[in-house]
Amino acid sequence: MVETQRPARPRIPITSMHVFALLLVSAIVFREQLVSFVDSVPDVRTGATIFLGVFVQATPFLVLGVLVSGGIAAFVSPRVLRRLLPSDEKAAVGVLGLAGMALPGCECGAVPVSRRLMDQGAPTSAALAFLLSAPAINPVVLVSTAVAFPGEPRMVLARFVGSLATAWVMGWLWARMGKAEWITARLVDHHPGDRSKWETFSEAARHDLLQSGAFLVFGAGAAAVLHVVVPDSVLDHLAGQMLLAVLVMAILAVVLALCSEADAFVAASMSMLPLLPRLVFLVVGPAVDVKLMAMQAGSFGRGFVARFAPATFVVAIVCATVSGYLILGGAR
Repeated sequence: MVETQRPARPRIPITSMHVFALLLVSAIVFREQLVSFVDSVPDVRTGATIFLGVFVQATPFLVLGVLVSGGIAAFVSPRVLRRLLPSDEKAAVGVLGLAGMALPGCECGAVPVSRRLMDQGAPTSAALAFLLSAPAINPVVLVSTAVAFPGEPRMVLARFVGSLATAWVMGWLWARMGKAEWITARLVDHHPGDRSKWETFSEAARHDLLQSGAFLVFGAGAAAVLHVVVPDSVLDHLAGQMLLAVLVMAILAVVLALCSEADAFVAASMSMLPLLPRLVFLVVGPAVDVKLMAMQAGSFGRGFVARFAPATFVVAIVCATVSGYLILGGAR
């Protein structure tokens, strides 16, 4: 007798939306227990206050950023930028670096756009300048930085100058020393042409919101843990060692991998540190972090990331430090 094989049941993929819904329902069901626990432990109450403060302040800018990013994915073609580029490669680096001001969005959205610019004929050096500048100097990021650092307009200017300098320097370095064979991955079209613009907009906005929101929650939680777990004596020592503070904040920016539209509020919460290390945190983060390296490996290849990420890390620290000393001076 031949046994008939039963058809396998289709598996329902578990997405970040399912996880978010589960956490939300759990928080509602166990709300009284959570409130009672938070109120009974002073450190947890302090951490919860810091977490909510960072999250609530950053969320409007995060939502605005992903909406604009979705609109760009649906309605703005990289061909428009390509037509505006000058023929000289170094001048093209300067133009596309500045073009990042006009295209709000997080660094996640800048990776596929910059790769598509390359495939449409833009110089690789200019596309890489756009990759670094777009998530760092756009209006949403600059306004969120101004809100996070009230009374410190120099912080906004220092971030703008440091981030733009990083983009330009890396673009010009690539124009001088970069090689085409270092980019090995092929472009994958994640937005087929048969989709309507509304479908493209909603899908891009949903993807960016879920991905960036997850990193915002992680960053706000990390800021709360730092305030609660790390003793004040350690932070006071770090504040007195400027070089060490700069290196620690640069590494923290790479590890936390925050969305550029929300990172200013995390940096502002670290008020025990001088402005310069926090500026380094804001310049390094949008230029090189763990999620960016993963995305760049998929879009450009691992060989590219192995060369580009370490160089960007060093250049971003140097540009942020120089910008900080020139603009912030001795500000604390």
